[in-house]
Parts: sequence; C-alpha cells; structure tokens
Amino acid sequence: MDNNFTLKVRERISALAAKFFSLATFALSTPKKRLATASLATLFILSFSFLLYSPATFPRHSLFSVDEGESIGSVASKLERLGYLKSALIFKVLVLMLDGERGVLAGDYFFEKPAGVGRLAWRFSKGQYGLMAIRLTVPEGSANKEIAKLFGNGDFPRFNQEEFLSSGKEKEGRLFPDTYYFPPNIKAAETLQAMEENFEKQIKNIQPEITAFGKSLKEVIVMASLLEEEARTSETRRRIAGILWKRLSIGMPLQVDAVFPYLLNKNTYQVTTEDLQFDSPYNTYKYKGLPPGAITNPGLDSLKAAVNPLASNYLYYLSDKNGNMHYAVTHDEHVRNKARYLK
Repeated sequence: MDNNFTLKVRERISALAAKFFSLATFALSTPKKRLATASLATLFILSFSFLLYSPATFPRHSLFSVDEGESIGSVASKLERLGYLKSALIFKVLVLMLDGERGVLAGDYFFEKPAGVGRLAWRFSKGQYGLMAIRLTVPEGSANKEIAKLFGNGDFPRFNQEEFLSSGKEKEGRLFPDTYYFPPNIKAAETLQAMEENFEKQIKNIQPEITAFGKSLKEVIVMASLLEEEARTSETRRRIAGILWKRLSIGMPLQVDAVFPYLLNKNTYQVTTEDLQFDSPYNTYKYKGLPPGAITNPGLDSLKAAVNPLASNYLYYLSDKNGNMHYAVTHDEHVRNKARYLK
C-alpha cells in the first residue's frame, strides 16, 4: 500500500507539474527561458518526491496517539516534530484529498517499520491503527523480572518494566505462564490483570485437589514454584514434593538451592558458603518453613505435583551434572551421593 500510494501521488503531482511547466515553457519566447523553466520543473518534482518518502528518523516499533477531536494540523505538526514525516503540509493535503473534512481518526497507531507520507495519510484518515496482536510466550518457571524483560523487547512501547515489577511484587506465582496475544499498546497493569485472570481460570481445574490436600493456595503456589526450579519432569516433581512436604512436617529446613538465583540474582545454582549465610526468610537453609512467597510463576504441572506428592522413604535428593536425580534415605547416604555424582 505504502509504495503504490506514494508512487501514484508522486506520479499525479509530477504529471500536473510537468503539464504546467510545459505550457509555461512553450509560452516563453527564448530558449534560455525555456531551459530555466524546465530546470525549475525538474527541481520541483525531485524535491516533492523526496518529501513523500519516510525520513531516516522514522521511529520503529512506536505508538502515536491521536486525541478525540484533534485537528489535522495538530497531528501533522506532531508527526513532523517526532520524525514520522518530512512535511506536515503534504500530509495535511493528502488527508484532505482522501477524506475531506473528516480528517484523522482518534486512537493509538502502531508503526512497526517506516511508512511514507502517503501511507501515513491513508492510515490516519481510514483509522488503520495497526494494532495487530503480538504473540508472546511466557515460559513456565519465569520469575517476574524475566517476564518484564520479555515485554521490554521493543514490541510493547507503553509497557513499563518498573511499574510491572512494583505492581506485580505481591502477584509473583500467580502470573500464569502461557502463550499470550497482546496488542502493542498494552500497559503493565493490563498485562498483570490478564496473566492473573488466566491463573484464576487455570487453578479452577485443580481446585478440588487443592482442597482435598488440605494446604492453603498460597502454600501450594510457593511449593510449586520451588518444584518448578528443582525438577523438570512430572514424576520427579511429585517425588520431590513428597520429600519437601515431609521435611516441613518434621521441622527440617527445606534446604532448596533454587532460592538463591532468585534471592541473590545469580545466574548459577552453585551455592557458596557465603550464600548459605545470607540473612533472608527466603534462605531455606537458614530458616525453616516455606519461603514467604513464590520464587517463580509455576506452570500447571508443578501446581499439580505440589498437591499430588509421591510418598517414599527418601529425605534427600540431588541432581547430577546431567540432570539425573539421586535420592537418599539417610544423610550419610546423601553425602556419599554428593561425593559420587557431584565431582
């Protein structure tokens, strides 16, 4: 649409200009005057053609808002000032040519890539907002800070990461990981609402199991967030859930290493002596009981595992370098597993 429309406008204006200057040229008596007039005509056509195309400053992945009742002149001036076009005057002329006095339609317009003034005039006069939904997948086990980075990729110009993290702090664990389709003008508050509503919808599927298990929803969410990071398969998650619930029942610290990347913003699960001494209620080595909140946003499989633990005699477990789990009944057996599988 952009190239065709711009080309047609350019050809029409050029033809009119050429016709005018042709008549003017032949109306003049001397060859010198004719040559000068032809040169001016060529310069005019080239200059006008230049103004039809998008400037190098055109903002990609951007949103432009038109207020209700805003005039063509105001919109044109803003577009020129913000680098969307080279000539506000040409934009106004084209809009009037397309839709007369109706002018530009109010709303948010999304621009993924540069567009010439012809395309701009067409979109604003016809209400072509360009707000097609963008597909975004939030992986299971994503922490809030990771979700914020996903939305900060440039496709959502009005998404404020700081607002998302601040408003979503108490919602961690309840922002359901899934594939979403969001418009490019979505804001942080709307994102939080959509993801939490999805969580409420999904949790209904296992609410009878949660009720039968006898734990609060918050306890289940926190446990599921630990399982999401500690294991990768359904059976392993259920087995570890049995171990962790057992530790809680006998007053033993959970000693879950997965809290430290969340707690200390680390990129590794390697735990140091210094890490173990870090004073925080999320430190499951230092403090007994569940952490005060979720460390990730768990998927449905981990939520199911939390309320469907596998009973066993095991009290200890570890994951080797290949991701295989090794279980132990006693601490001495666990120490031997460490020596065998972690060196």
